[in-house]
Amino acid sequence: MTEESWLSADIDLFRPSIARIYDYFLGGKDNFPADREAAERILAVAPHVSVLARQNRAFLGRAVRFLAEAGIRQFLDVGTGLPTQDNVHQVAQRVAPDARVVYVDNDPVACVHARALRTGPTTAATTAVVEADLRRPEDILGHPEVHRLIDFDQPVAVFFLAVLHCISDEDDPAGLVARFRDAMAPGSYLVVSHGLTEEPMEQAVAEWRQAGLTGVTVRSREAILGFFDGLDLVEPGLVSLPGWRPTTAVCDPTWFTSQYQLPIWALCGVGHKP
Repeated sequence: MTEESWLSADIDLFRPSIARIYDYFLGGKDNFPADREAAERILAVAPHVSVLARQNRAFLGRAVRFLAEAGIRQFLDVGTGLPTQDNVHQVAQRVAPDARVVYVDNDPVACVHARALRTGPTTAATTAVVEADLRRPEDILGHPEVHRLIDFDQPVAVFFLAVLHCISDEDDPAGLVARFRDAMAPGSYLVVSHGLTEEPMEQAVAEWRQAGLTGVTVRSREAILGFFDGLDLVEPGLVSLPGWRPTTAVCDPTWFTSQYQLPIWALCGVGHKP
């Protein structure tokens, strides 16, 4: 996807996008000069943020696989970002071809790319992409495309990976997550990863805000744990990204080496609704 192909679209190419910066950290090509400049400013003060992005992506794969093997057939990925390898529907459908996935993001570029994944009739029948904002949960929960594929009377897995720290405290992220928790049937799962309050992360957030990306907030362990209120945490609980059910099949060992050399910058967990 080139910059020229977006010039006629209603997309601001000159303002950094969180989704496109994350794509840059993952080594993707779906980003623009403004995104790359902001990303490099962040990496200058927190060079291992790119490692964190890869850890987060690996956690996604492990969590989806675990849930599909546990019998979950409905997945709602909120704040999906730009697609890359091993997206939710690809991982889930390797285990269960009938798995249904809805991707949600408020970035139009991310949504266009996510829709491009639906290249065949089978994929289109089992996946959907919704452009909506997490801060308006009813727009997501009540969306026709969501209801086409997801029956909230049956167990569902709802993902908030590296997105809740984009919600300011004023927008009540815990209350927003609770709205989704309340809509989930018993037997459902909530999956969260979130930046942890640590000095290197605080420096990265400061650069993020300098780049004009407001609303980026890292939180304490207690605040992150609060997203799982009313749920039973799946073992091993709320842990570092590479510490959640690691397997050599999906985790590059160098990520663990980097983790040992750094403070824990993010936490993740999977909660089960009894």
